[in-house]
Amino acid sequence: MSISEAHPTISPGQRAPDFTLPAVDGSGTVSLADYRGRTPLFLALFVGLWCPFCRRAIAQVGMSEPALKASGIETLGIVATPPENARLYFKFRPTRFRLAADPELTTHRAFGIPKPTPTPELVKALGEIRINPDGILPEPLPIMEAAAAVAKLDGYTENDTDHTDMERQWPQLKGQFLIDRDGIVRWANVECATEGLAGVGKFPSSDDILVL
Repeated sequence: MSISEAHPTISPGQRAPDFTLPAVDGSGTVSLADYRGRTPLFLALFVGLWCPFCRRAIAQVGMSEPALKASGIETLGIVATPPENARLYFKFRPTRFRLAADPELTTHRAFGIPKPTPTPELVKALGEIRINPDGILPEPLPIMEAAAAVAKLDGYTENDTDHTDMERQWPQLKGQFLIDRDGIVRWANVECATEGLAGVGKFPSSDDILVL
């Protein structure tokens, strides 16, 4: 499957798949059923904390969450790392919205978020296509170099769990969904679905999210 052809299996108009996952804050579990019949939900699916673009997107969602909540929309992020690793990270980098842990990417699979096959052609393209997803870099860089540069700017040091997550997950893509109070998907966005690899690391802007 080419990345340019990747589309979410769960599309607007379809029912969102149920899930129940450990809450990162240690308060038991969090499930889609917690929101059904009560409030719309903005759901953001991230990979592990090894991903510098995910770490920046989590911070971006945190800044958008108050406005979403004021519009009657709750926010939930799913991070693909063990709960204890997520708790360690967010102990020092707290965020305003609720988070769940899904190290096995079960929710990504349920929602149909693609995981491209790392073919030689894909690896070659990763070294050629230049990106600067949120404009933090002085200029666009090849994808792997851009990821390393963003990680350096963040000053983040990966731990053993991050390395294990990366080895299992790469090159899993990410996605976001707006789910209404009846559990129906009303909007979906999947990384690279429209721009191919040039879309790596891009996340809907605050304005994009707030007009959903």
